[in-house]
Amino acid sequence: MIRIGIVDDHAIVRAGLRQFLSEHVDLRVEGEAASGREAIDLVRTTELDVLLMDLSMPGQSGIDALAMIRAKAPDVGILILSGYPEEHYAVNLIRQGASGYLNKSCEPTEIVEAIRTIALGKRYITPAVAELLAQQLGRKEDAPPHEQLSEREFQVFLKLAKGETAGGIAESLSLSVKTVSTYRTRLMEKMGLNSNSDLTYYALKNGLID
Repeated sequence: MIRIGIVDDHAIVRAGLRQFLSEHVDLRVEGEAASGREAIDLVRTTELDVLLMDLSMPGQSGIDALAMIRAKAPDVGILILSGYPEEHYAVNLIRQGASGYLNKSCEPTEIVEAIRTIALGKRYITPAVAELLAQQLGRKEDAPPHEQLSEREFQVFLKLAKGETAGGIAESLSLSVKTVSTYRTRLMEKMGLNSNSDLTYYALKNGLID
């Protein structure tokens, strides 16, 4: 029996996934969460094999939660199920420890296939993501600036691009304001940008935020 956790801020999505997964005898949904913070609590208190997680949630997003979940539950497979196309996030998140990445427009049967693959301790890589990974291996030097960022820098970049303050970011990521400022300086240098409005424009132009 594969034990699953569902993380999505929309109750209707969680209910739909729970109903669909219940039709498969080898899958059992053990718990749900509506935010990244709740997802961290879920893996702390519930035995899970695979966590099915959305990216875009209020407060602590899936991106913010990923590193903490990896630290607290290194053996749990994490399947990202996102509304964003693969080219926006898949490579970064797989580098950061996600076990697979599916766009929400995928066929439902593919979710089941991915869960079963990840439960075996493997990664689930779609042809589209495999192509992106191959491209990145071949062109590290001319990869988009945001793909050169470390995991933490990428988190801070997205939050700044959404207009969050250094104080708010520090609180949500359990960092000091000084550390957030250091990350900001470093990521600005790497990306060749000068202001928070530059970051927002970049993120919008590249489809990293809505």
